[in-house]
Amino acid sequence: MENIIKDIDIIAPDEAQACDFKTTVEENTGKSKKIYIESYGCQMNFSDSEIVASIMKENGFDTTSDFEQADVIFLNTCSIREKAEQTVRKRLSQFNTVKKNKPELTIGVLGCMAERLKDKLLEEEKIVDVVVGPDAYRDLPNLVASAEDGNKGVNTFLSREETYADISPVRLNSNGVSAFISIMRGCDNMCSFCVVPFTRGRERSRDPHSIVKEAQDLFEKGYKEVTLLGQNVDSYKWSPEENNKARLNKKEEVVSKVVNFAHLLEMVAKISPQLRVRFSTSHPKDITDEVLYTMKKYDNICKYIHLPVQSGNSRVLELMNRTYDRDWYLDRVKAIREILGEECGISSDMIAGFCTETEEEHQDTLSIMDIVKYDFSYMFFYSERPGTLAAKKFEDDIPLDVKKRRLAEIIEKQASLSMERNKLDVGKIQEILIEGTSKRSEEQLKGRNSANKVVIIPNNGLKAGDYATVKITDCSSATLFGEVVS
Repeated sequence: MENIIKDIDIIAPDEAQACDFKTTVEENTGKSKKIYIESYGCQMNFSDSEIVASIMKENGFDTTSDFEQADVIFLNTCSIREKAEQTVRKRLSQFNTVKKNKPELTIGVLGCMAERLKDKLLEEEKIVDVVVGPDAYRDLPNLVASAEDGNKGVNTFLSREETYADISPVRLNSNGVSAFISIMRGCDNMCSFCVVPFTRGRERSRDPHSIVKEAQDLFEKGYKEVTLLGQNVDSYKWSPEENNKARLNKKEEVVSKVVNFAHLLEMVAKISPQLRVRFSTSHPKDITDEVLYTMKKYDNICKYIHLPVQSGNSRVLELMNRTYDRDWYLDRVKAIREILGEECGISSDMIAGFCTETEEEHQDTLSIMDIVKYDFSYMFFYSERPGTLAAKKFEDDIPLDVKKRRLAEIIEKQASLSMERNKLDVGKIQEILIEGTSKRSEEQLKGRNSANKVVIIPNNGLKAGDYATVKITDCSSATLFGEVVS
């Protein structure tokens, strides 16, 4: 089991609560101060850090990759899993050690953890100077200035309108090929295990014309792929009169027009056939046939859908408040296969050991994996988050060793399915977008096909941003290998 996990480069059960992180890059444009941002968790957080960097650049800051050189340190945090919060607390301790020798240093916590633990961070532990929630980033320059004068700053107000549509993000850690565009903020789904509705507020959709403009600008700068981001992109809904979905639903009959996600996808796809379009994340209750047919209509809309199931058992799904059951989910998968074909990539999120989950219900998760045949998945054991509906209503009653064993079985199942799905690609001709050289060798290039699978080819002079037609010659559970045919 452990060898399988290592071979396919999927996190081991003991590390399944870990979270990705990114830092700012070194930049020297002559500004008087430096800011260092460390971002944790989901792609929405990384996108938010690009907005923060843009706001701070307009107010006299360059970015740095060395926190010891920074005048301001921001930790853009995640509250989805306990491990993420533990990691952030360790980093804050390290940063405060630096501050002892550099008292003028300003340390701030941004994002979801800031929203959830604002009083504790500021008053009880006194480990930060600034605490700012996801909807208050415009206030950062004022709060930093206040902190520099010796006053703690906090703004965790959750907006019903803010989308940062007018801010052009500073691209951090960019490969110059792919970029992320935030199309909406917040979430109206109240999944019982999730803190996002409490830390990011209600759903607001961004003006589609600003989204198209941002995508157009990226394409003109040489980017070849954009990913439209939202907690639930399929519920994107905008009108000139109202961008808050809950309010828009109440007065849809009196607004001048409504742009839904299928419309937005088409608007972005029309920018150029040479611009690939992806999106994440989809919710099974909201993904429509209209979206699927729009994907089919445009070759440059990638044939890949991240469709989290969380559990394969209807009773557990009801406890999770996912608002669909097993049959509904499988119906949506059937529609994807019928409209977009078997080659469309589907990935998922899985939670092992949710409250009261029985062995039989765990088997339902394994069986739905066999039916859907996911290309890959993000797999975790359940971690109770304070403030959620599950924490208030349900006992976290599955022993940790049982959670880890069930997770290990899910990981092993996914390893087998990933290999099975990848073998279907061997011998096929596919178009890939080159992202750069392989991590393992300068003599290899890494690209990605429409189904979001990594493809490794020999380095024959192609460069990042080039499209290549390749024949898939071999595969592992995590990677395809190919050779250029044109």
